[in-house]
Amino acid sequence: MSLVMSTEEREAFLSGVHVGMLAVEREGRAPLAVPIWYLYEGGEILLWMDRDTVKDHSIRKAGRFSLVAQSESVPYKYVSAEGPVIASDLPPTREQALAIAGRYLSEDDAVAYVDGALGERSLLVRMRPEKWLSNDQSKA
Repeated sequence: MSLVMSTEEREAFLSGVHVGMLAVEREGRAPLAVPIWYLYEGGEILLWMDRDTVKDHSIRKAGRFSLVAQSESVPYKYVSAEGPVIASDLPPTREQALAIAGRYLSEDDAVAYVDGALGERSLLVRMRPEKWLSNDQSKA
């Protein structure tokens, strides 16, 4: 019996609210692995971060990254998506920033967060997954 999710199952899971784990290769060091808020829509993963950070530099150099989303209660599930960066040169629009923050915060808190954090250092990174791993223990 396979525990692998179907395309529809993994996309629905990734679209759910999970803190993602960003993983990016780094030369001469262990991969960077950090939690991050994300949005999955239209077949793309969107990350909002600041320019000139370790995340930004690592992603620019690697040109690709992986994102893992998991459930933290039984039955355990996870989806891992890996692919190339398709854009990382513009800040998110206010709507994109609100869509990302609004997944994790109340509407009022998301507005306050975006109004305080969205600025000239903001960067939207878009990745189109090419490789997937998934596991759904409820299928066991």
